[in-house]
Amino acid sequence: MTMLDSFLTRATLAGLGVALAAGPLGCFVVWRRMAYFGDATAHASILGVALALAFSTSVFLGALIVSLAMAVAITLLSGRGMGTDTLLGVLAHSALALGLVAVSFLDGVRIDLMAYLFGDILAVGKTDLAVIWAGAAAVLGLLAWRWQSLLTATLNPDLAQASGIDPNRERLILTLALALVVAVAIKVVGALLISALLIIPAAAARPFATTPERMAILSAGLGGLAALGGMRLSYSFDTPTGPTIVALAAGLFAVSSLYRSLMRRD
Repeated sequence: MTMLDSFLTRATLAGLGVALAAGPLGCFVVWRRMAYFGDATAHASILGVALALAFSTSVFLGALIVSLAMAVAITLLSGRGMGTDTLLGVLAHSALALGLVAVSFLDGVRIDLMAYLFGDILAVGKTDLAVIWAGAAAVLGLLAWRWQSLLTATLNPDLAQASGIDPNRERLILTLALALVVAVAIKVVGALLISALLIIPAAAARPFATTPERMAILSAGLGGLAALGGMRLSYSFDTPTGPTIVALAAGLFAVSSLYRSLMRRD
């Protein structure tokens, strides 16, 4: 019997893998105020799951392709006469509704829809684990490679342009990374909670960070803490694991906000 034969070990490694990738990427989502962008991309992944099951292909591949298509569509349609919040609202809810309708047409296919909406980390297999860590490594490698350009384009697009950095190209790179994280995380926390794991650890890390790099590292650490602690609480109190992980992350954010308030009074 190997270590990976234990479902708890696989679940722990899966949670840590998603947290490591989502933490640094979530910092860019927070800095760029892209929270609803993440929601829209995540909601679209349900349509990818339905299409993957319909064509008997990999759920990860289906979620990745549809999430990527949604992210690119939002990028292309933004700023063309319609408010960004309206555009995101329309696309996010339309994609989710289309996904749920598509699932209802899958005759003869048994699907646990709740597992894809809220995640089922305890059911992560060895193949899922390999996909999660490969995706996390790809996202971290991409962020490390483009870190300075992404940061400059995020903080000051005009300065980035003057320095020979194309802000649109950097935004597209972030879009690719976001779609990849959504695809690998759907098994862990589900389509409805992925953006929470992106945003909450990053927001909780902000008061403790003095540089962008420290915020990225702290965000990954807090995400990992939420994943491990959430699994432990879920086991102790027999609660749904994915939502418990997000609830603990929210608790960390509350503590962080309290700390920031106390520091401002001094």
